[in-house]
This record gives sequence, C-alpha cells and structure tokens, in this order.
Amino acid sequence: MDRRGFLKTLGFLAPVAVFLGKIPGFLWAGKLERGKKNFWQNGGFTQPSVDMKGYKDGIIRARIDNEWKDFNIRPASKDFVEWNATKRIEFLEQIKTGKMPGFGGPHSGAVATYGLGRLDSEFTLNNAIKGIGLAPKDENIDTAIKRLRDTYENSMGEKMDVLKSFYDDPGFFDWRKQTSLELYATPEFETHTFLNVMENPIATLVFLDIPSLELRTIARIVHPDDKNALPSEKKLLEFVNLAHSYMHGEFPRLYPLLLFYIVEEFDNTPGRKRGIRTVPERPKE
Repeated sequence: MDRRGFLKTLGFLAPVAVFLGKIPGFLWAGKLERGKKNFWQNGGFTQPSVDMKGYKDGIIRARIDNEWKDFNIRPASKDFVEWNATKRIEFLEQIKTGKMPGFGGPHSGAVATYGLGRLDSEFTLNNAIKGIGLAPKDENIDTAIKRLRDTYENSMGEKMDVLKSFYDDPGFFDWRKQTSLELYATPEFETHTFLNVMENPIATLVFLDIPSLELRTIARIVHPDDKNALPSEKKLLEFVNLAHSYMHGEFPRLYPLLLFYIVEEFDNTPGRKRGIRTVPERPKE
C-alpha cells in the first residue's frame, strides 16, 4: 500500500470504528453487562471516589478499598519522558511515510483496574488495552485546542507535523498525567474499566516496549456534563476528544475523559532495574 492509500485507509477506518463500537450495545447488552451499583443520572455521572480539592497543591484524594487517602501527584521520570516523546515522534513519522505503525509503544497502554466488576463475572480484576495520550499543561490547553481546530481540515501529513511540534517540546506537557477516553460505557452497557474506576479509582499502566516502564495512578473519569469537574479537566476533555477526531475523523459525541494521575513509577526492564521504583526515587540504602 502506498502512502496515499494508507492515509485514505486511516480515514476510512474512523466511521467503521464508531460503528463497531456500537455493536456491543446492539447485540449483547443485557442485564449482566452492568455493575451492582447504578452511577448514572439523566445519562451522565459524577465519579464518587475521587476528590480534587487539593489539586492546586499537588494532592489527589481517593477512596481505595473503602478508605479515603491523600496521594501526591508526581511527574514521570526523565527516562519515561524521553522514551515517550521519542517513540511518539517515530509513530508520526511512520504514518507520514505510509507505514502502518506497530501496536507497541506509548500509545497503547495496558490499563489494569479492580474494584466493582460486572454481573457477568466473579472477578473484579480487569486489564484493557487503551489508546493513551498526553496532557498539555493547564496553561497550554487552550493553545493546543486552537492549534488543532485551526488545522483540522489539513492533510494527514500536515496534521502529523502539527502533533510532532507538540512532542518536540516535552515541556509543553504535564508529565504528571496520562489521558484516554471511555468510548463504550453507557447506562445500557458498562465496561469493566468504567465500573472499577468509579468504585475504586486505582490503575496501573504498562506499555509493550523496552524499556518497560509502569505507572501506578489514580484514575479520574470525567463525563462531559460533570459540573463538579475542574475547569482544567473540562478543557482537557475537549482537547482529548478533539485529538481523537483529529486522527480518526468526526465522532458523534464527546466521550468521557479518562485521566491517570501518576503517583508512582517502576522500571521493570529485564536485566536493568527489574522492578525498581523510580518515582518517587527509591530511598538509598
């Protein structure tokens, strides 16, 4: 497949992805594809297990296993930042040349959660591969949104250059966070991830790559109609949805934001650190 054909295929797959995302609701959603609790009101929800009042002081309060606790929000390590930005630039360059990128690297994260579960399983532990993105710093979100809107109709190659300009400046991003979207949870069909983070907002992120870096996070989920969300979270929800459409084409609605606030980081690289904590730095013996 040549470069033009690849980029056309990428655009064609967007509406297909939207359609396929609706299939579970059409075919399988029933009494079992939901949790023991109802979190929905008038088609929306507010996460009851996270308190963001301490955000400006770098604190996130979360209810883990029915116990409220304060956690320090910490930036990822220098190794994580360099690996993440470098790999994302390589990903964009592959798309520009018409080469289908692999599924490894920082975009595809394995997100592990536990807590509530669904009626169709005896387990609450869940692991899901999700598209993971970066969060501009609060003071940069408006700039990022404007840049994407101004170039939304550009060619795919030009769009890749716009995104690359973000990654060329790692200081543009808030490395205390990773982002994603909850694409499939509805009142009729609740995903395992949705139920777990609503009840017990703790999540780990692992990426298929070397180095192997693991993030341990507090998972925040924000509905587009959540009136209790921070202004920066609402803007970030807009940005992440826009970035999603920027790559894959227009989608029918705004999706809830999944926001992972980093608390700890571990380097699990075989033969190097093999599970040594790197954030906060491991105490010296």
